[in-house]
Amino acid sequence: MSYPPPPPPPPTTPSPSPSSSDPAPDHDTPPAVSLAAADEGPESKMGSGDEVAQVEEEEEEECGFCLFMKGGGCKDAFVAWEKCVEDAEKRGDDIVDKCAEVTALLKKCMDAHADYYEPVLRAEQAMVEAAADAAASANPELEECI
Repeated sequence: MSYPPPPPPPPTTPSPSPSSSDPAPDHDTPPAVSLAAADEGPESKMGSGDEVAQVEEEEEEECGFCLFMKGGGCKDAFVAWEKCVEDAEKRGDDIVDKCAEVTALLKKCMDAHADYYEPVLRAEQAMVEAAADAAASANPELEECI
């Protein structure tokens, strides 16, 4: 049984950019912390300015969903899934067929770390149920089989 890819990330709203008329910054708000730096020791934080700028640029380009997925215990499984999807898209392959194995591994990992990934797992379950309801509504005779 192959699983469909995880649902797309929720829509994000852009943050308003500060203007010269804005009051002083809010000191109650904690500073942004790099997720990559949070998992690394002090020795890994010593890099050139170019390396730091490149990491910061990559983090800014990363969507919130991807940051969330990489923030839990399934980072490696998600990165493998993400790479598979990108490669399949570049080649014009069917993503579901091409990435079925890595998708199953990601799902298994997410289930094992359900405490962290619960919002995504809940959204996925809601999509499955909605699709089943839509299919049953479109084909009432299928409901007799279920």
